[in-house]
Amino acid sequence: MGYTIAEKIMLAHASMAHSGRKNIAPGEFIEADVDLALGNDITAPIAIEEFKRSGAREVFDRKKVVLVPDHFAPAKDLRSANQCKILANFAKEQKIKNYFEVGCMGIEHALLPELGLVGPGDLVIGADSHTCTYGALGAYSTGVGSTDLARAFIDGKCWFRIPPTVKFVYNGKLGKWVGGKDLILYTIGKIGVDGALYKVMEFSGPVIRKLSMDDRFSMSNMAIEAGARAGLIEPDGITLDYIKQTKNPRFKTQKFKSKLKNLRSDADAHYEKIYAWDVSGLEPQVACPHLPSNVKPASELSDIKLDQVVIGSCTNGRISDLRIAAKILKGRKIKPGLRLIVFPATQKIYLEAVKEGLAEIFVRAGGVFSTPTCGPCLGGHMGILAEGEACLATTNRNFIGRMGSPKSFVYLSGPAVAAASAIIGRITHPDNA
Repeated sequence: MGYTIAEKIMLAHASMAHSGRKNIAPGEFIEADVDLALGNDITAPIAIEEFKRSGAREVFDRKKVVLVPDHFAPAKDLRSANQCKILANFAKEQKIKNYFEVGCMGIEHALLPELGLVGPGDLVIGADSHTCTYGALGAYSTGVGSTDLARAFIDGKCWFRIPPTVKFVYNGKLGKWVGGKDLILYTIGKIGVDGALYKVMEFSGPVIRKLSMDDRFSMSNMAIEAGARAGLIEPDGITLDYIKQTKNPRFKTQKFKSKLKNLRSDADAHYEKIYAWDVSGLEPQVACPHLPSNVKPASELSDIKLDQVVIGSCTNGRISDLRIAAKILKGRKIKPGLRLIVFPATQKIYLEAVKEGLAEIFVRAGGVFSTPTCGPCLGGHMGILAEGEACLATTNRNFIGRMGSPKSFVYLSGPAVAAASAIIGRITHPDNA
């Protein structure tokens, strides 16, 4: 019996922790070495407290611990400032290389791939559920709790239960305005928010092979919204071109090249289930309140009035997303009375948007162009919803109270629908803006 990509990665890392291990199977528990341990300003302070309580004096590897203050940063109040200070102090004490202060930070799940800190074949844990984003690069990356993160800080290891893999095959050709966000919303709409519970989602097929890395990141990012532990895509030429651009020297080593050679699912790998869809006629998708699985075509929601539109986040805050939105908004004005908030995912993307004139387009349209932050997505700051307000966002969750009042309403879409809807003031298909 062959192995899936996920199983191969976990076996390789279990072999490092337990010398001589040669097989693996879903349901088994393993202790494995991690390549990276990530925490943010909400989750890392708890891990740091537990690390110190354990009596540990040094982190296992100063280059493999990553701290990113992005959720309530720039600090919105005294409490969030103190949270960020805990990270800054710990990074200084431990001489952690990958600590990213405001000004050089970005939203963690866009920043790490951009810097080449994660790559194909890696085993990555992060105390944030959307750590699954890096599966787009062919990494097994998954969210963990702060206590698991604390343990990894100490010795670089973590316990895992091997999940079964579900394969998703996308055939056909994508239409105009349809991208990775629409594919993953469509998928979650089909299988539900528990359709891949504690499983690996493996995305494949002709459509996936033609997707850009930005679209792939969007898909893997939302695997957790179907309950999955990870969302993987087999590395290919598009993947290699992306990691090459990061200029991280580790991708040139013989060790990395050897790891990459067999990083694909075997022909006889076992899948718990296989879904295959022809998505040729798929139109832009929108998730309606209050679940990411409550999905409908954008054209069926033209009666939904909006108070706010948010374009950005670790799901759709990359440069291609901003270009799509700017293309629709150029020379146009947003609906009077509507708030448009645009926030790029990293400082590099921010600068690209400024240089390309995208930032000016957003501001001239009547929008706000913000520094990178997770703020609006989790209802933290920079765009809280009041009672009764409706927001269309390119973020990844629309649970009750996710962006503010429990009596507000959050809809999810890709950047094209979001930009078109900001102009009209209602959820709008991009062709109708």
